Amino acid sequence: MKKIILYLFGVCSLVTSCIGEEYFGQSSFGNIKAITVSNQASNAQILNDSIKVLVEIPAGVDLSTIRIENLEVSSFARADKNAGDLLDLNTPQIINITAEDGTLYPWRIESFVANENPQLDNFDLNLWYKTSTDYFEPGADAASTIWGTGNPGTQILNKLATTPFDLGNDNLAAKMETLDNGPIAGAFGTPISAGSLFTGVFNSDNIDPSDPEAAIEFGTPFAGRPEKIRFKFSYVPGPENKDKDGNVLNFGDACDIYALLEVRAGGNTERLATAWFRSDMTAAELSEKEIPFTYGELDSSFPDYTRPADEAYVSRDSANFVLPTHIIFVASSSFDGANFAGAIGSVLIVDDVEMVYE
Repeated sequence: MKKIILYLFGVCSLVTSCIGEEYFGQSSFGNIKAITVSNQASNAQILNDSIKVLVEIPAGVDLSTIRIENLEVSSFARADKNAGDLLDLNTPQIINITAEDGTLYPWRIESFVANENPQLDNFDLNLWYKTSTDYFEPGADAASTIWGTGNPGTQILNKLATTPFDLGNDNLAAKMETLDNGPIAGAFGTPISAGSLFTGVFNSDNIDPSDPEAAIEFGTPFAGRPEKIRFKFSYVPGPENKDKDGNVLNFGDACDIYALLEVRAGGNTERLATAWFRSDMTAAELSEKEIPFTYGELDSSFPDYTRPADEAYVSRDSANFVLPTHIIFVASSSFDGANFAGAIGSVLIVDDVEMVYE
């Protein structure tokens, strides 16, 4: 279902993991690098200078039994709490991080009440940061961004299918383009790189050239019930749509732009709501589009590609009131890019991805 294209040919042996902080002798670093707790409404705010983490929790949630779902700390450091432990966030809690050299860092964990009508961080896509390998990704920085692209899997081969696009007056957007990877890549069944933008994380440790989505951890914490999703877009499909073997298809390329609200709990994921836009029409000028969220199970009027592969939805009753825990947003210049199919030269521009509430 999550049709997002990455070009991963030949990079598996080139991408290696490394220690994120400089290491000379015993490390003195004792940072919280990432933390996720139950009922979290957005990415945690990790304030290294003040040794503090701020966690946004929806109103009405029992703060006395907040569970740590994920905790990542500095290399060689250890924490006195682990995934599965409970926090009582009615009052600030302390997680002690001990660096390799014995330095103790008492991290203060605080909660605050979530906005009832939340928006995605950097929803206007005006913030882009330069990576250590000298290309741009959406967000203020790598540590805090909720956005990802397929660029980490393509930049080693000098292919950047998603780039910032200057609309003028200090207004940036995301430009996604389906690129030709050349004859050698085509011979290995990876002829194109389609531009992509998504909420989530590109995990280089999971790169698999045969499965472009293996490196993607889709979604970001979110706890709103929007009525619609609104965005600005333009799209010009490329002239010749082909499959991964280079055969010309009897239909044109199309863009995909969609959002999924999910409830993730106890290791299970259920679909709460769906908003999906797929179009093969040329829209050369940037224009505004609104797509309604459909809450609950999709009926037979919806195309198969909009449905969860396992048909796992929240219950009919829950769909009327439950809050999501995560949102997946995806945009791609070629709808079937995950299967290395698309039209070279397809260009999708997306800006101002907003949630619309009643």
